Amino acid sequence: MKAFFITIPHSGERIPAETPWLHGLPEPIVMSDVDRYVDRLYQPVIQELKIPYVKAEWHRYVVDLNRLPDDIDVDSVIGSKNPSGKFTRGIHWVKTMNEARLMPEPITPELHDQLVAKYFEPFHVDVRAIYQKYFKQGAKKVYHLDAHSMPSVGTKAHRDPGERRADVVVSDWEDKSCEPSYLKLVCEAYASTGLKVAVNWPYVGGRVTETYGKPELGQHAVQVELNRALYMDEVSKKILPDQAEALSKKISAAIRYIYERLPEA
Repeated sequence: MKAFFITIPHSGERIPAETPWLHGLPEPIVMSDVDRYVDRLYQPVIQELKIPYVKAEWHRYVVDLNRLPDDIDVDSVIGSKNPSGKFTRGIHWVKTMNEARLMPEPITPELHDQLVAKYFEPFHVDVRAIYQKYFKQGAKKVYHLDAHSMPSVGTKAHRDPGERRADVVVSDWEDKSCEPSYLKLVCEAYASTGLKVAVNWPYVGGRVTETYGKPELGQHAVQVELNRALYMDEVSKKILPDQAEALSKKISAAIRYIYERLPEA
């Protein structure tokens, strides 16, 4: 048994009735920061190796699964203790990374709690269940890969504005979310397919890796960002079929590389 699983928290595209401000937006805006197609890219190898996974169903602008429920400010939730601008892109996105306005006004605390309970918690219940299952089966270490995508060039809201990015960015909260050997293995895996890999720049990891990456407890988590220019038109948000198929094959090779070299639980 290999104690390994994948999460995909930002590929969801469903928008519920409770968030009317997101209805009717042009596709390039509403899909601006979604990790669109990432689930498709990983699906072949997930099925091939029968890897447990948890995939987002709901849009990240509704509730961002890579944030925490307290990641709110007065612009997103009425009565928040956090000042304007503290969590512009927190659990509820006020603006896109390109500064397009999403929320015309903050929501009530009651709606915030409702969205968290209905659309945020189920994903994390499933993540915790996988960890618990492996530990109950006797695993001493569980390895977790959190799969994302990123713009090919940093925006003004990023740490690297105007900077062209690597093909893949692997993050471990700057040595905090996993043992060094796992970070090295993941980097080697993607690099072995010919992809250019960067570490902890411009991303150090999100709340998923921060929350679940607890090496002292046997929980080893990394975040993996794919450059969107490799497989999609970043303006229209449409997939580029040939490029996507080629990238999916590389991802499958990388995940097999990791899986084959992880220790038996």
